[in-house]
Amino acid sequence: MKKAVSQSKSKAKVIQKKAKSKPVRKKKKDTFKEHPLSSSEMFNNREIGWLNFNLRVLAEAKDPQNPVLERLKFLAISSSNLDEFFMKRVGGLKRQIAYGLSPKSSDGQTPKKQLAMIAKALEPMLKSQQEIYHKLRLELHKENVHVETFDQLNESERVHLKKYFLNHIYPILTPLSVDPGHPFPFISNLSTSLGISLVQEGKDADEKIFARLKIPKLIDQWVQIRGTQKYIHLIDIVKQYVNELFPEMKVMGTVVFKVTRNADSDREDEDAEDLLATIEEELRQRRFAEIVRIEFGSCTDEWLKTFLIKELDFKNEDIHPLPVDFDFNDLQMLVQTLSEELPQETTRYSSWSPIMPANLQDQNSIFSVIDKQDILLHHPFESFSASVERFVSEASEDPMVLAIKMTLYRTGDNSPFIKSLIRAAENGKQVVCLIELKARFDEERNIYWAQELENAGVHVVYGLVGLKTHAKTTLIVRKTFDDELKTYAHVGTGNYNVVTSRFYTDVGLLTCHPEITQELMAFFNYLTGKSLKKDYQHLLIAPINMFQKFKDLIRREVNHVESGRPGLIMAKFNNMEENDITSALYAASEAHVQIQLIVRGFCCVKPEERLFSKNIKVQSTLGRFLEHSRIFYFRNGSEDPIDGDFYIGSADWMYRNLHARVEAICPVYDRQAKEKLWDILQTYWNDKVQTWSMHSDGSYLKKRKQPGDVGVQKLMMEKALVKTNLTEDDYISSHGESDEDQDR
Repeated sequence: MKKAVSQSKSKAKVIQKKAKSKPVRKKKKDTFKEHPLSSSEMFNNREIGWLNFNLRVLAEAKDPQNPVLERLKFLAISSSNLDEFFMKRVGGLKRQIAYGLSPKSSDGQTPKKQLAMIAKALEPMLKSQQEIYHKLRLELHKENVHVETFDQLNESERVHLKKYFLNHIYPILTPLSVDPGHPFPFISNLSTSLGISLVQEGKDADEKIFARLKIPKLIDQWVQIRGTQKYIHLIDIVKQYVNELFPEMKVMGTVVFKVTRNADSDREDEDAEDLLATIEEELRQRRFAEIVRIEFGSCTDEWLKTFLIKELDFKNEDIHPLPVDFDFNDLQMLVQTLSEELPQETTRYSSWSPIMPANLQDQNSIFSVIDKQDILLHHPFESFSASVERFVSEASEDPMVLAIKMTLYRTGDNSPFIKSLIRAAENGKQVVCLIELKARFDEERNIYWAQELENAGVHVVYGLVGLKTHAKTTLIVRKTFDDELKTYAHVGTGNYNVVTSRFYTDVGLLTCHPEITQELMAFFNYLTGKSLKKDYQHLLIAPINMFQKFKDLIRREVNHVESGRPGLIMAKFNNMEENDITSALYAASEAHVQIQLIVRGFCCVKPEERLFSKNIKVQSTLGRFLEHSRIFYFRNGSEDPIDGDFYIGSADWMYRNLHARVEAICPVYDRQAKEKLWDILQTYWNDKVQTWSMHSDGSYLKKRKQPGDVGVQKLMMEKALVKTNLTEDDYISSHGESDEDQDR
């Protein structure tokens, strides 16, 4: 007990130290005109903004225009999103309260107030999840698929299920009881369990024993009734036959419950001598992190809930209902099973195979193609494997390549990039790879690959102490036939992950532009050595010059408009909550600069407020692909908008990206590449099918589409196909299954 108190005090000191050391963000006098308004009137709340984003995900699950299996996937995604929200955001707020801290959010709310706001917003969301699930069950019935509960089955089907339970489920189950000889069992994060109340035969009913049964995830969560198109969840089967596990005992009742543990890190990197050891220790500790949420499903004995609440010391605000008696994340498994049974044309999106970029279709060296012109890539409409993966793979084999330098944030399992780097090292090339060990929820995988690379002779760097490296960059050093050295680079907005590249929208640039590659070389020296270069003229590097550069670019648009020249700011990224950038945008809006933001997730900007943001508009786009690209545009007074300044890279306009992470954003100089980026921004901005408009109060309204309107992602697929001179049907038939289908 003393040790636990000591650890809590230590953690409290860490968080207090962080709170004190966090830079105070002061507004420059010339940045933002003072208004007699409170912070709540100037900014929207981040947590509610995130929940509003999840409501838009749920709207996709509800939309009858989407195929039924895709709607089930969106419902599962909404549940997975909530899990992560509780682990990271709610966990962080609760830890602040536990340590006696009360920092206010941008909109002036304390942690306690924000938790109350979250609880109020959650209730209708969970109810909506439940309603959508039952509607989707009816939709599946139309496809002759029946997702049933046990009481809907006939006697012969129940007999079959009992045999299945005894042969395939019973041997795997491990009940854990609680009594003087058996302490309360550890309950792992995001595990779904069955709580069981037991009474020994011949004993009084009030002498109950608690037992916990963890539902195993390594076996099928959905069981098909033999000879039918009926499916029943594993939990429902276990509940019916749980008495088989307790001979000579009487089962008095059951309750389904799921726990979520805190994943908000209180690690103080500045004191870590060995980053690898620190991350490994955090992974061990995370397993035992405090529970921040318990969800209860149906309960046939209220004593069970009372026992769990008392034993785990829950407060009322920690307790939430499960919309149904299983984890909605399990719907992904049902979708995978049904995808093999049901016709694609009525139940799923049409197949999509990313096309090979037009300028990479010949068999010449990729370096000779880049020598002629920069290549702007738009994934997944254009193939990541045929471009970025090829870039690194070819470099690993090319005898003219001398060195490869790369940053890896989330690379995935069985990564071809890891294989290429190992092959390059075996071929005698100088290979440097920065692997970010602190990529949340990917730490264990990244530790494994880091050790594999080191074993192969790759120089592995674990990132900068105190900063997460989030940049997506690769640098290739190659000898020319004149014995000169030439550098090639890839700068992207997404991870070097071939799986997510098939369903995340991202952009990337392949270039040998010397100003960019020379500065990227200095950037890698910053990551691997002690370079203190600050005078980057082309790259925007966080936390060095990116924040100030963005403010300067915003201010430049104001100067242009005040001088009678065109001014426009457009930006597309994931989330928005940096207060000083927001204040600079407010000032630009008051100076009549038009500002158009495409923000997928939460946005703390209050758009279209008469006093300070009437020229700011915010939109959000959702669809079959996760919008992940980050594009920034500043018109810079140019008559032709293509002559404006374009940037792409890894950072959102968030405090963590601009001040507390290592990020890289790259200018785009090639005329054709700029035309392509302008087309992307305009196509997204004008979309009326997949896009929502944000109101100043943080709510969203989906745009009204007209007959014949095509969604922006579908339109991007069609534009990509134009370059192949094929229709979508022709392309699919000539390429077989899509990459996405192959993953299934």
